[in-house]
Amino acid sequence: MNKLLLFSVIISSVIGIISCTEEGVNNPIGNQPPNTGLFLFPDSTILPQQSRLRVHWWGDDPDGLIVGYYFSWDNILWEFTPSNDSLFALQIGANDTTFTFHVSAVDNGGNIVYDDRVFQNGIDFGPEPFVDENDNGVYDEGEFFYDIGLIDPTPAEFDFPLRNSAPTIEWNDLSFLPDTSFPVMSFSWVVEDIDGEESIVAINIAMNDTTNPANIIALDGGVRIVTLRTDDFSTSNPFMEILIEAQEGNIHPELLPGLVLDADNKFYVQAVDISGAKSKFIALPDSGESWYVKKPSGNLLIIDDYATNDNTAAFYTAMFDSLGLTGSYDVYDIHTQEPPFLNVTFLETIKLFDFLFWYTDNFPSLDLASFATQKYLTQGGKVAFSMQFPQSIDPLEVSSFIPIIPDSIDTRVSLLPGTEVVSDTTDPVYPNLETTSSIFRVKSFYLNPLVANPIYYYPNGELKGFTGFTNTGLTEFFIALPLHKCNGGAGNVKSLLEKIFFEDFGLSP
Repeated sequence: MNKLLLFSVIISSVIGIISCTEEGVNNPIGNQPPNTGLFLFPDSTILPQQSRLRVHWWGDDPDGLIVGYYFSWDNILWEFTPSNDSLFALQIGANDTTFTFHVSAVDNGGNIVYDDRVFQNGIDFGPEPFVDENDNGVYDEGEFFYDIGLIDPTPAEFDFPLRNSAPTIEWNDLSFLPDTSFPVMSFSWVVEDIDGEESIVAINIAMNDTTNPANIIALDGGVRIVTLRTDDFSTSNPFMEILIEAQEGNIHPELLPGLVLDADNKFYVQAVDISGAKSKFIALPDSGESWYVKKPSGNLLIIDDYATNDNTAAFYTAMFDSLGLTGSYDVYDIHTQEPPFLNVTFLETIKLFDFLFWYTDNFPSLDLASFATQKYLTQGGKVAFSMQFPQSIDPLEVSSFIPIIPDSIDTRVSLLPGTEVVSDTTDPVYPNLETTSSIFRVKSFYLNPLVANPIYYYPNGELKGFTGFTNTGLTEFFIALPLHKCNGGAGNVKSLLEKIFFEDFGLSP
């Protein structure tokens, strides 16, 4: 290109620029509205989404900046946001639903004053959004506000098909059932919903029958554990109280029907979400298993805390039968019939009875005794222990349920057969005892004189302190020996049980 041609091109370009500038000055275009778009995902147009949905959008302004966006799900009510995305939780019905999302970008061409009404494109957007620093609900001078310019008159729109996902429910790993129990049991479950666990609005429970709406009780959607109980034995079909989260102070106002005493039973639970969608009912026990609910035979319960399989249970059964109590007491083997959520279920079970006899081997359920004994006594119950101990124990744990001085435990490796255990009282008299076989890891205690009455000790000084005692209210008896190994000599275990249960506790034979 020669110099003359190059000069001509430059002159022509300058003239063109000047011409355009003069045209722009003489014919101003004015502020142009912004444009809006949505980010779409590959499956959004073909697959239903869950009701918790994150939507992304963008805006572009040919002659300014984007200050925010107005969006709407119904094209009537519009909300402002300065963000390019948001997470929405959409309420849907039992069927799949399609929602249409609208969003319009807003540019920065405002009038620099706060407007209490924004009306554009035939839509009333309400007052300009602001930061309510004093929380009085109205705009005050000096508070930050979004100065709304032009709003895109052609909102970006997109249809989102939403799938109603029913919740799912399954049993908590700690929920199981023994094959037999008294009419007390705890249940716990796990609920999931892809729309969020907060969408669960109800938990339906039922006993034995889910076909009759009258048998179904609706609990709050946040409930995950219940303890059911009844002490009404005047009918074979009693209603059950529902302890929410196993709390005595949180009892559901409705009673659960459907229980059948002295029969197999089944418990059902179901989750319901905000849309009305329901999980299937799940049952415990599962098919092929049984849960027999037993009516108490009387007001006395023998707690078998003896893990060793020998003739110990037969000894105590014979002793209580010899007292004329045949058919009026129950035996609860807490090893073979251990319930779920042991502490609360065990406590509610023993509260069905006025009197307990709790015997153990050298590995007693100390944590259970520590948790339940004082609560049971406070409810008016009375308990007698024949308890052995392991080599080492926590004195504070033991002192939580028997009236001893915690740092006063004496220990001996073993006692020989024929060892005397002598009563320290004369009025009324507790019979002397004699060991019939070797007893290992024996312990004795010094007592809290304010709340304990001493009874049994070793006259030959085998151990210091006392091995048998009551509390001052005569509602608790304790002996740190296995009574089934203390029936030598005159065979006084029967006389001791008569003294404890008939005279001290007031049990009627």
